[in-house]
Amino acid sequence: MWELIEHAFIDSAKMLPFLFAAYLVIEYIEHKSSGKLIQGLRKFGVLGGAILGCLPQCGFSVAASNLYAGRIITTGTLIALFISTSDEAIPILLSNPGKLNTILLFIGVKILIAIVAGFGADYFLKEFFLTASKENGDTIQHLCKDCGCEEEDGIIKPALKHTLNIFVFIFLTNLVLSILISILGEENLSRILLNDNIFQPVLAGLIGFIPNCAASIILTQLFIDGSISFGSVIAGLSTGAGIGLMVLFKANQNLKENIKIITYIYIVSVLSGLLIQIIV
Repeated sequence: MWELIEHAFIDSAKMLPFLFAAYLVIEYIEHKSSGKLIQGLRKFGVLGGAILGCLPQCGFSVAASNLYAGRIITTGTLIALFISTSDEAIPILLSNPGKLNTILLFIGVKILIAIVAGFGADYFLKEFFLTASKENGDTIQHLCKDCGCEEEDGIIKPALKHTLNIFVFIFLTNLVLSILISILGEENLSRILLNDNIFQPVLAGLIGFIPNCAASIILTQLFIDGSISFGSVIAGLSTGAGIGLMVLFKANQNLKENIKIITYIYIVSVLSGLLIQIIV
């Protein structure tokens, strides 16, 4: 057991410098220009949501949920941002040197799916979704209001806080995976995860709905380890919007509408993953 803990800790610790550097950049963007970025959602709509969601910051999905509840942005914009959101996936991929091509492909595919899904919701399914908006809504609040970062001065402390929090998740994920592999064996674990099975994106899409960064960490680590395919990680991370989904159910009182949104996201994400699985 001690060897498993030591191995998981060493593997996780190697990512710390890369994670810290990534979160310094993220915090700088959030503190310096988050308000302008969110305001841009209204101007650029679905396209803006798809691009903004690519920034590895769950606060954007939280803010988007509140904006949608106030009908400041359309359903398609919300869906585009949710689908393009990858939570902790990009920082984790950045912490693994040699993954630049994978990151660029990953971001490009996610943006494409988000744009198609967003425009589909706004222009072809208007009767299915509520797309009404209003000019005046609630004041845009700090993107990271639920994590306490707004109480910190500067960007170093919040970046360090996020880095340590994610390090804990990564360490625990690595440890759990190591224990599972040790107990079950690689072949049995792969069978459980439907390795090389065309229906793997279906399971990954369900995992993605876990409402915190643990889902993105698990899916990304499994992809890096070769346990799930590129199509599956795309499906799983397209359904995952961090705590944004929880905030949506809290802020938007229309339960049926919320269920329609997550159902639509799941179907689009899984079908996209299956298509990639077939092509690749």
